[in-house]
Amino acid sequence: MKQLVLGGARSGKSRHAEKLAEKSTKSVFYLATANAGDSEMSSRIALHQQQRPAHWQLIEEELFLAKALQKIDAIDHCILVDCLTLWVSNLLCHNNAQLLAEQKATLINMLPNLKSDIIFVSNEVGHGIVPMGELNRRFVDESGWLHQDLTTACDKVDFVMAGLPLSLK
Repeated sequence: MKQLVLGGARSGKSRHAEKLAEKSTKSVFYLATANAGDSEMSSRIALHQQQRPAHWQLIEEELFLAKALQKIDAIDHCILVDCLTLWVSNLLCHNNAQLLAEQKATLINMLPNLKSDIIFVSNEVGHGIVPMGELNRRFVDESGWLHQDLTTACDKVDFVMAGLPLSLK
């Protein structure tokens, strides 16, 4: 089972995804993509860590998501990836202009071959106005394209708003 959970900032998407993982009878791996570049982000990461069950195994990977997924893939695993938009941001800010396209293609192409249940969490950022600045617009575009590709590759897609999940697929 592959599932995508979308929502805005503080929408409850991570909590929803964590509940889905808790219901799994499989060993849960939490694959975190965040980079604590400042004290505010460090606080956000610490809050997420406090809210997660202590027995979940933590894997941290900022860039090479597909490789990390392959490394821990097993039929008796549930992998919660939080969050794809942070992953896109990390790749966009990397010095290699092709890295995002390469990593995204690798992820989409290998996803059907993974045996684990995977729950992806991502921010839906395309509901607002078109942002100012080339990098900001590219971030919105790349995130939207990634979500579209993942909805094709995933069995289920939920959208969360105000803590309430709505099944889209």
